[in-house]
Amino acid sequence: MSQTTSTPPLPQRRAPQGAHTLREVRKHRRFASLRAIGALVLREMQTSHGRAAGGYFWAIAEPAGGVILLTLIFSVAFSSPPIGSSFAMFYATGMVPFLGYMDIANKTANSVRYSAALLTYPAVTFMDALLARIAYNSVTQIMVFTVIFTAISLFEETRTDPQLDQIALAIAMMIMIGVAVGVMNCFLFEAISWWGPLWGILMKPFFILSCILFIFDDVPQPYQDWLWWNPLIHIIGQMRSAFYPGYPGSYVSYTYVFGLGLGLFALGLMLLSRYHRDLQNS
Repeated sequence: MSQTTSTPPLPQRRAPQGAHTLREVRKHRRFASLRAIGALVLREMQTSHGRAAGGYFWAIAEPAGGVILLTLIFSVAFSSPPIGSSFAMFYATGMVPFLGYMDIANKTANSVRYSAALLTYPAVTFMDALLARIAYNSVTQIMVFTVIFTAISLFEETRTDPQLDQIALAIAMMIMIGVAVGVMNCFLFEAISWWGPLWGILMKPFFILSCILFIFDDVPQPYQDWLWWNPLIHIIGQMRSAFYPGYPGSYVSYTYVFGLGLGLFALGLMLLSRYHRDLQNS
């Protein structure tokens, strides 16, 4: 009798383990990064105003109240604005973008230093710290902007015609420059010990040089050509043309603002990626 031999089953082909592992690792890293950013945002909210009664309310009310108070004071001294009929609105269209830029730039610049203790954990990266502060402070400044301009519109006859798309563009320009300068300074503050105090001194005259109390068109030559290189001139000009459709703001250059912002952001990010561990350990 012939004995039937059974053929051993062929081994099943398995998908390369590395492919699944790589996808899972990437997915896990994305979720871990989102969780870290969310935790850092909550920490920012708690440490900034968490102990005060009202909590996050004061993050909006404090700068909004300060700008409204300064607006009222300057309204008494300057009754006739260069454009429009309300000095409060004219002043706010310059002061709010200026303070928004300053806040975002300063908070972003201190992101790594602020979260230095948490960066020792492998789950938290310097990018998480940057993105958390950028997100938190950008949203806060948008809410401050909304509160201030709503309050002025309710209590004064401003005779303005706000264009929401143009206002959004001005806010985007403000955030872009604030983030770009902040990321660049985030590296420079850690790499050069004297840069922080020097930067503070350099920023003092920018209140005057950013055309908050006057308009760029009234600046005589050759100073007008020099001031044009200040990106805040373009941001404030865009904000004013968004509220005053009759104000052309022909000097505003989106290419310059976004080009400068993206260039500084890319350079700062490249330097931080290369040297942030060395700076942390120094």
